[in-house]
Amino acid sequence: MLNFVDYIVKEGAAKAQSQQANSLVMFIPMALIFVIFYFLTIRPQKQQRKKHQEMLIQLKKGDQVISNSGILGTIFAVEEKFFVLTIAEKTKVKILRTQILTKYSEESNNG
Repeated sequence: MLNFVDYIVKEGAAKAQSQQANSLVMFIPMALIFVIFYFLTIRPQKQQRKKHQEMLIQLKKGDQVISNSGILGTIFAVEEKFFVLTIAEKTKVKILRTQILTKYSEESNNG
């Protein structure tokens, strides 16, 4: 009878170790997928957002910019959260800094 109890205890311990190993083996592919996802999507987006923030900080009066809505204008005034753009003669528009897509230059547009 004692041998039977020992057998059941050992069998239960072996199954518990086997289940722990299975859960660890199942976790490894999930972690690998997350690492791949991070390097293919999250990290490049962070770098692009950082580069855009640096560009916004460097903008100054007189720079030509393109807004997210496609409006081309020249920066007339720089405020804390806004730019005032001149989009036509005697026409000024106040726009959020975050809505500036890129700095416009003739050289980069031609070619």
